[in-house]
This record gives sequence, structure tokens and C-alpha cells, in this order.
Amino acid sequence: MYHYPINYDEPLFRPPSEARSLIIQVTLGCSWNKCSFCEMYTSKRFKARKEEDIFNDIDAFIPYQDSVRKVFLADGDPLVLSTERLLRILAKVKATFPNLQRISTYASPSNLARKSSEELKELYEAGLTLLYVGIESGDSKVLECIQKGETFETTIEGLNKSKAVGMNSSVMIINGVGGKLLTKQHAINSAKVLNETQPKYASTLVLTAHKGMAHFQDRYKGEFIELNQFELFKEMHLFMHHLDLEETIFRSDHACNSLVLKGVLGRDKDKMMSQIELAISHPELANLRMKCNSGY
Repeated sequence: MYHYPINYDEPLFRPPSEARSLIIQVTLGCSWNKCSFCEMYTSKRFKARKEEDIFNDIDAFIPYQDSVRKVFLADGDPLVLSTERLLRILAKVKATFPNLQRISTYASPSNLARKSSEELKELYEAGLTLLYVGIESGDSKVLECIQKGETFETTIEGLNKSKAVGMNSSVMIINGVGGKLLTKQHAINSAKVLNETQPKYASTLVLTAHKGMAHFQDRYKGEFIELNQFELFKEMHLFMHHLDLEETIFRSDHACNSLVLKGVLGRDKDKMMSQIELAISHPELANLRMKCNSGY
């Protein structure tokens, strides 16, 4: 029987693109853990793991060190830790895996903004080159309603500060998270945030209430009326229309997305706009898939 070298403190999450990465838990849970839509770490109390335990997990993979190409630092937003501590962890990872190609982690804009440019540059030079950032929305009112702890301004500040030192970002917007009342400003301002930051990667998910819509509405700070499928497509069309990206790799292909969109923005913007328009006007021809309730 196969024995995995380490035991994770579950639940454990990672981005879809980190499926083949070695996951090392640097922190447990999420340092914020207040977002109305998110149930990922609600069963955990946030804490930083002991450095000795982290290093032991890394050492457990020494027998497989030549095959490790990517490492993902979990759980939610390890960048809340001091730069000195993170640098020691990054140094240990790089020293242990000689064929390492990249190190990545989840990050919040505010915690990026709290680091100085010099600190972020140190982290980048130590191997942290890719950040997964859940923007959720570029609209400050929507962000307030979902208790994200961010604003339009803080999101741009954090992303551009990390980009300036060389870090790439993979950002995510939630289609429908502002409901019917805020759908227009959510779409337009989310596009504006992406235009101001020009991330390497961008994706969208559809709002999924894992514990039911009533539970989400109780946590939402305001009135929330869920969008239907047609309205979700209309919001996506407005969002796409206002995007002005140069070479961002765009994906809307998670299991919760009924309409799969893939391409490079802006090269493929017209093609994706046409796909959305077809889904709006002739959904029976748009090769839609059933919406599901998978997590991310």
C-alpha cells in the first residue's frame, strides 16, 4: 500500500493548476476567514505552523526530491507571516528540490500591500514567483457586502506592488456575487481592476452557495437577489466588454461555469464575446453544461 510521506491538516485546498504540485502547509486556515461566500476554512482556526514541522514535511519528500517541479504553499494566504520566516521556508524548499521550477501561494491584496517593495523583491528572488489572488469583485460596494476586507484601491495597490518586483498573479472574479442590485457595477469595476493590473492569468467562477442561498444571504451585508442563468451571461458579457487586457491568459472553465471560455485577452476577446452572445440569444446552440456545486 502506498504511504504518503506527510499528513495534512484537512480540509486542504489548492488551485486547479497546482494539481501536480507538492503542497506544503505553512499556515492552517485563513487569516481573514470572514468572506460571505467562502466556506473553505470555516472549520479551522487560523494559526501559523511551527517552522520545525514545516521543515519536517519538506524533508519527508527528500526520497522524491528530483521529481518535484512545483511547490504550493498552503493554506490561506501565508503572506501574513513575516518576511524573514517566509524567506527561511523558501530557502529550505529551494535547497531540498534541485529541479524546482516555481513556488506559488494564495495571497490577499492587503497582505501584499503590507509588505514593502523590498520585502516582496526578496521573496520573489527567493523563488516565490506566482500568486493566486481571489479578487472576487473590483467594486468596493460589492466587496463590502461580501465582507472581503478589500476595496477597489487596495486590490490594485497589492497586485501592482507585487507585479513591479516580477511576481506573476492569477486572479479570480466571481460571476454573480453582487446579485441583481449590484450586477452592473460589479461587472464594470471588476473589468477596471483587471485593466489597471494586467495580470498574467485571470479566471471567473460562478457564485456557488455551498451551504445554501439562505446561509449566504445571512452573511451578505445587504439585500441579495440571485442572478438566473440568463442574467449571469449578461453580466459576463458586460464584464468582457469592458476588459482592455494585452496578453492575459483567460479561463472560465471551472466545473461551476456553464459556458466554457478560454483564450488570451485581448487577442481572443471578440471570439469570447461572440460565444457569450450566442449563449444569451441561443443557449440551445452554445454547448452549455449543467451548473454544479463543486468547490474551488
